[in-house]
Amino acid sequence: MTNDGSTPLSPPPPPPHTGGHGEVPPSAPYAARLDIRYPEQFNRVTTAFRLILIIPIVIVLRVLTGSGTQISQTTGGEWVSTTTTNVGGALFGATLLMILFKKRYPRWWFDFNLELTRFTARVGAYAVLLTDTYPSTVEHQDVALDIDYPDAEHDLMRGLPLVKWFLAIPHYIVLFFLAIGVFFVVIVSWFAILFTGRYPRGLFEYVVGVGRWVLRVNAYAFLLVTDTYPPFSLR
Repeated sequence: MTNDGSTPLSPPPPPPHTGGHGEVPPSAPYAARLDIRYPEQFNRVTTAFRLILIIPIVIVLRVLTGSGTQISQTTGGEWVSTTTTNVGGALFGATLLMILFKKRYPRWWFDFNLELTRFTARVGAYAVLLTDTYPSTVEHQDVALDIDYPDAEHDLMRGLPLVKWFLAIPHYIVLFFLAIGVFFVVIVSWFAILFTGRYPRGLFEYVVGVGRWVLRVNAYAFLLVTDTYPPFSLR
């Protein structure tokens, strides 16, 4: 009680902790994220014939992303070769130049890269038996993939895209061995699904984790959406 009989006000609560000096603030999520819903039961029939069923959608993906050399004959009888570049490679080169000289990342280029990456992820998830849902060219289905649109003016260094592919070499080495593991995991899981109708949960999480890792490296080195170096993590 104060001298005038009133009740003193209690001191205000301390401000929320935000990670001051000597403290590590919570880390923000990486700019590229992937998650796949785990099905409790898998279809034995579509799993058994997956290599055949996936052929049509792989052809569609190949048309979108493929490149090659076409040999033709001119009216004069001369044989000439024409080399075509895939869309992803063309956009990588164009985006690199835009960041390098203008510090811009055109939104429609980003949107196209995002949807192509999502479509590729759906085909990949179906190929490695992570989902029974046939890959759609439009709907997200069981594969949740998101990439943050970058503020190129403030968040991207002008010259870094020139060397990102080189800086990511340690990731390529690790991913090579992880991919070997995925190959054997998919074979084991194929038999597991045929006999039990289930994808072993630990193996499922491993394959999804490798997919996350690949996505983060792709977002850093080739989609060029972030300058934050990808973590060496399956999570």
